[in-house]
Amino acid sequence: MSSKAELAALLRAVLDEVCANVPLSDAATRQRVAAKLRETLRGDRCSLEDLKQAGRDALISAPTMWR
Repeated sequence: MSSKAELAALLRAVLDEVCANVPLSDAATRQRVAAKLRETLRGDRCSLEDLKQAGRDALISAPTMWR
């Protein structure tokens, strides 16, 4: 990534894509996905596909109290 602004735009795009079917009012889910994206970015896996997969995984692994 060339800049923090480009990185932020990439993360927002991935978040929006992964959460396309999540209502904007469901802030908790969107926050969980965003946190997983940031965690993935800090690791060694930071390709676009890695970020998308991490976001999808965060959606699948809902907190136990919601299952």
